[in-house]
Amino acid sequence: MKKDQLLTRLLTRRRALIAGAGAVGAAATAGVVTAVTGDGPVTSAPAAGSQARRLVKSSAYRLQPLTGYGPPRAAPRRTLVRREPLLRVSGRGRTMVLTFDDGPDPRYTPDILDTLAEYDVRAMFFVCGEMVPGSRNLLARMADEGHVVGNHTWSHPLLTRLTRRQIRSQMERTCDVIEDAYGERPEWFRAPYGAWNRAAFQLGAELGMEPLGWTVDTLDWTTPGTRSIANRVERGAAPGVVVLSHDAGGDRSQSVRALRRYLPELLDSGYHVTVPRRHYA
Repeated sequence: MKKDQLLTRLLTRRRALIAGAGAVGAAATAGVVTAVTGDGPVTSAPAAGSQARRLVKSSAYRLQPLTGYGPPRAAPRRTLVRREPLLRVSGRGRTMVLTFDDGPDPRYTPDILDTLAEYDVRAMFFVCGEMVPGSRNLLARMADEGHVVGNHTWSHPLLTRLTRRQIRSQMERTCDVIEDAYGERPEWFRAPYGAWNRAAFQLGAELGMEPLGWTVDTLDWTTPGTRSIANRVERGAAPGVVVLSHDAGGDRSQSVRALRRYLPELLDSGYHVTVPRRHYA
């Protein structure tokens, strides 16, 4: 064989080997990309002098999104620590809020709920924790009918005479029992007797609650008579007013009858009786 023919044959064989190696590399690369994208296993083209190999499909967990790339969590809602309770509420037009303290009481609360339902009105009930276990059905009804349930401590003590730990216990126990019976933790609290202090504001905020006082006190706890209670509400009616009444803590039959008297009067006068909405920082 001549020298130039031998050189030509060697170059031809070298080109074939390079081409075969390129085909193997391309097939292997295609298999890696397919496995990552989850398109299924790919069989590489057979190379000269070697047996074809089946690429193994990647593990399923590799196709799952990394938790670090999930949507960001919403920032936790914060409650402002106030130095005094809210006494009025904001709203459009002639908006008022009716509140009832110390319950629930199976003797009076159902009648109040019946009257509110008759006029399709929502109200706020600041309940005492110790009153809830025997009247869980009433809190469930409040939830179903759109009323707001607030925290009025466990046993209605004078908070200014308690330690910080005792105040927290009074509030936390009541939050827990409300959540269990009502379905949600309370967003509002009211100090018994309207006796607030710094610890009450701080602890209430830590538990996610706003302090709500009142604008008009019906003084129904003194049992002044049905007409007297109704007159106080009607004379004190104004946009943003919060009315204080009671549905427990004594004989509240006058409070029940007074509501039947003044509620239709308020509605006929153009007042919108509703519940407040929270605004978070």
